[in-house]
Amino acid sequence: MEPVKDISGRAAPAPLPAGNRKKRAGRLVFHITTAGLAIILLYPVIWLIASSFKESASIFATSHSLIPDPLILSNYTEGWKGIAGQPFITFIKNSLIIVGLSTAGAVLSSAFIAYGFARIPFKGKAFWFSCMMVTMMLPHEVLMIPQYIIFAKLDWLNSFKPIVVPQFFGHAFFIFLMIQFIRTIPVELDEAAKIDGCSRLGIFFRIILPLIAPALATSAIFSFYWKWEELINPLLYLNKPELYPVSLALKLFLDTETASNWGAMFAMSVVSLVPVILVFFVFQKSIVQGISMSGLK
Repeated sequence: MEPVKDISGRAAPAPLPAGNRKKRAGRLVFHITTAGLAIILLYPVIWLIASSFKESASIFATSHSLIPDPLILSNYTEGWKGIAGQPFITFIKNSLIIVGLSTAGAVLSSAFIAYGFARIPFKGKAFWFSCMMVTMMLPHEVLMIPQYIIFAKLDWLNSFKPIVVPQFFGHAFFIFLMIQFIRTIPVELDEAAKIDGCSRLGIFFRIILPLIAPALATSAIFSFYWKWEELINPLLYLNKPELYPVSLALKLFLDTETASNWGAMFAMSVVSLVPVILVFFVFQKSIVQGISMSGLK
């Protein structure tokens, strides 16, 4: 039987089998559905970016159009000048200080504690591990008043200490994450290091720490996200505008007594999203690798 030819005389491509057509149709439907859901989820961010180029009076207009009319850039210049006598760069600097110190403290201290739970035998190990896990279930509102009283007696109010120092005593979620990761490392490596005369600290720094790098990266990224967007603790402990982080500074653009500068607030909200988006796209492989290899499905 001769192959079917098209008008030009060339052999026409053979039709796809029914199974392949169904697979292609299924993939097409899947991609269209995923794209639609992604647009729905990203709509608040798109609306935020569009509103940052609008006049404050037209942001909540009845038209609800995403296209700015007119398109203005003054919201970014006004917002960058700052508020309460402080330029916005001051708030970004404060956030970077808080995030940097808190992340370093939470990750390193959690790694030490996780190593102790995963490798060092001691009495009451199961009890203390249970206590650590219970702290993950405590809502922050239960701890707010006792912590405030303690920090007030230590004269730490109106400083970064109440926000940063507690992070140097471990974070329950990061400890649990790293314990699961350390348990995947063969104990024979520790024993070989002991034969070579390595101490427990040497084993931790030379063997365990390099091998749990994905878990460390995942913990650092989560810590960055949580501390960057944190509002309650800065609101409780900081009273001077020169100490405010970005999350608290954005609130200053909204005034209940006078007109609120919504345009400048939305513009600086977009600016504050830039570090978060950059961290996500740069380290997204570390997030996936750290969670998948630690057994958290």
